Amino acid sequence: RKVLGLLWAYLGRVELDDAALTKAKYDIAPIARALNQSFAAIALAFGNIGPISGSFLANQHIIQALSPKSSPLLQLPHFTSKIAMAVEGDSKTHMTVQQFMDLPDAQRRQLSVGKGLLSEEQYKTAVSVAKQLPYLRVAKAFFKVTGERCIIPSSLVTLVIKGRFIPPGTQNVPAVNDLDLEDVDPAEDDLDALMGRKKKTITGPDGKPTSVEEQSILPPLAFAPHYARDHTPKWYAFLSDSKQGKMAVPPFTFDRFDEPIFDEQGKPTFNMQTLKAQFAAPPQAGHFTFVMHVICDSYVGFDTKMEVTLVVEEAAKAAEMDAEDDISEPEEDSIAGQMHALKTGQAPQPKRRRVDEESDDESGTEEEEEDTSDTNTDTEDES
Repeated sequence: RKVLGLLWAYLGRVELDDAALTKAKYDIAPIARALNQSFAAIALAFGNIGPISGSFLANQHIIQALSPKSSPLLQLPHFTSKIAMAVEGDSKTHMTVQQFMDLPDAQRRQLSVGKGLLSEEQYKTAVSVAKQLPYLRVAKAFFKVTGERCIIPSSLVTLVIKGRFIPPGTQNVPAVNDLDLEDVDPAEDDLDALMGRKKKTITGPDGKPTSVEEQSILPPLAFAPHYARDHTPKWYAFLSDSKQGKMAVPPFTFDRFDEPIFDEQGKPTFNMQTLKAQFAAPPQAGHFTFVMHVICDSYVGFDTKMEVTLVVEEAAKAAEMDAEDDISEPEEDSIAGQMHALKTGQAPQPKRRRVDEESDDESGTEEEEEDTSDTNTDTEDES
């Protein structure tokens, strides 16, 4: 009972008169988070999406010291329940940090600054912190099989998520470059990329795929003044079946990124980030619609939920597409040919054009032999 009381005192940000109880109140949060992670592991074993999502949301509330139904605005410094209610007004739903920061500055000041509310300095501090929160905005999500034009049953599929970190309230956001939304496959003769020594492939100035060394960028520590631990935010991406309420693809964890999130001055870089998760395609062909969840474990209201469709083609159709492909087959003694043999179990077939040329050469040789025979015969007759 004491532990439960301390946990609710932490989530409700209740001030305690006893110093020992206050220390115990803050010490209990990391323990509660560890227990919640154990619950998440149990929920994943059963695959029900409700408990799984609930465990991720509970982790957010523990780190931010928020009770289950409190306003997300309490994540900002100096905000109290009274100030959050004044900002939200008569709304039946809570306002997120993004919605608050999307309001014009004059309207934000009118709602939150005044007697019994925030002071001018407190307001500036809250806005400054909000503009530093790493909010991942997904720009595109799609499925692919590396090196293939289509997805066939039971193939190794990659879920590619493209997004940028755009903090709430950021102005003058540059438009998305369409080239950044593409996921370029490494060249067939790029052994470093194929072996995983270079993980990132971009389009070079000549329009050809070029592999570069992938960076490993950590996001800034989570702004969680009530959580008595330094915590680096993590993002989880998983797929669910909305019809059955079940997990379709288990969560993949992302805590490092390939591009800087903020520059040296603390301003967002708007770099396109790439998140990838691999899983096995369904064993049959068809259109499969999933719900993609991208959840941040450190902030409330920073999650993304969208529908994505996986199109699985028949293996016969994929073979027809390969036959119609204008790209020639790789040579058997080349790196691409060896990779083809490892993937299919067979050496690449020789090009049809070469077979035709050889046939023509053989025909020409036979004709020459016939001509020679005729000449010799004529000579014998003359003798």
